[in-house]
Amino acid sequence: LAETMALLLPGEGPGSIEGLNYWMHYILSLKEKPEADKKNNITQAWKQFTKAERLVFNKLLTSSFRLGVSQNLVTRAVAEAYEIDKAIIAHRIMGNWDPVTTSFQELVLEEQQNEDESRPYPFYLAYAIDGHPEDLGNSNDWIAEWKWDGIRSQIIVKSDTVYIWSRGEDLITEKFPELEVFTHLPNGTVIDGELLPVKNGLPLPFGLLQTRIGRKNISKKLLQDAPAAIFAYDILEFEGKDIRTVPFAERRVLLEKVVRAAANEKLLISPQVAFESWADLEEIRKDSRDMMPEGIMLKRKSSHYGVGRKKGDWWKWKVEPLTIDGVLIYAQKGHGRRADLYTDYTFGVWQDDILVPFAKAYSGLTDKEIRRVDNFVKRNTKERFGPVRTVKPDLVFEIAFEGIQESNRHKSGVAVRFPRILRWREDKPSKEADTLENLQQLLNLYGK
Repeated sequence: LAETMALLLPGEGPGSIEGLNYWMHYILSLKEKPEADKKNNITQAWKQFTKAERLVFNKLLTSSFRLGVSQNLVTRAVAEAYEIDKAIIAHRIMGNWDPVTTSFQELVLEEQQNEDESRPYPFYLAYAIDGHPEDLGNSNDWIAEWKWDGIRSQIIVKSDTVYIWSRGEDLITEKFPELEVFTHLPNGTVIDGELLPVKNGLPLPFGLLQTRIGRKNISKKLLQDAPAAIFAYDILEFEGKDIRTVPFAERRVLLEKVVRAAANEKLLISPQVAFESWADLEEIRKDSRDMMPEGIMLKRKSSHYGVGRKKGDWWKWKVEPLTIDGVLIYAQKGHGRRADLYTDYTFGVWQDDILVPFAKAYSGLTDKEIRRVDNFVKRNTKERFGPVRTVKPDLVFEIAFEGIQESNRHKSGVAVRFPRILRWREDKPSKEADTLENLQQLLNLYGK
């Protein structure tokens, strides 16, 4: 759209003498202006620009000027360019800061004597185990914990105030008012854990927590139906001191002491999983779905609390996903480099002679497979509804998902969690795909 507008606009201006900072403020200033003033300001800007500048301005205006780059890569690049430790840079760019009022110099380069005390630490993330944990060496060097299905969070208690951050760097304290009780924790405490719906000390289905996400007003009924608590599994700061470089086994002992002292039903210690050998742990993992977790976390006893996702010390060993063979029934074009390809799919299962939609997925296929499916969609479109196409029900795919629960919002009556394409079942005709009855059986066995 931005490019099309730039090409359609008549004439060409002499070019802007102002820099990016000026034009970002110019765009932001439009927000509060009447429609007529917005139109006039944008038109005046276009008249100044060359065609190339119009393209950049339009992309900024439509929020489509972006590059696919990881936060970890940006952090590393800045750290290397300015010869500052990567962990320091990662911590400085966390939290709430406004790019309009905060300069790069203030945020990144200056030593921050008066640090924002609400600022979280960068989260340490685990890699998935590809093979078997035996490759990790001696099992005695590791601690196993349950991998919970909730919102990864940090609790920060400073100056008698509680701050709760999600891994997505959203300050979510106000969304969970029952967790204000954490003010009883010692000042200068930072705990890492999983925010879960919990009742009587036991985790409830994650779907209950989703009923609270995005709500501006939390009613008493919602607090009763989906009560929240934190399952704590690490402590990053104690008595105002950063202890992330203390070995995990020692941090864990301190964490248990802090949680016991708090004696609060809203702060629970995430239990360790006792095991004698890797084979023993594998048997435990197979049954973990019945206990609500998604699998097992493995943490090296000597590990520090790192920054971002690193291989070596923290691993996640998930249970095998649930699977259903579904038929492709709807397709929609993707975004970015996939904007010209049909990459977003809806799958259905049979109910008598009708295909009932049950999941949407857009990941799992190779680029070559995507092009083949795209070609099929374009040649076998039955109906069009805006950007969505109904296609001839010929293609079968094995769909994997982490969880399943009853839902009155879906035509199938179920909702699946984290659906993705496991493989293209070219060996299977569409009439042999799974049925709604098969889906219901999974719901009865594993529904939460």
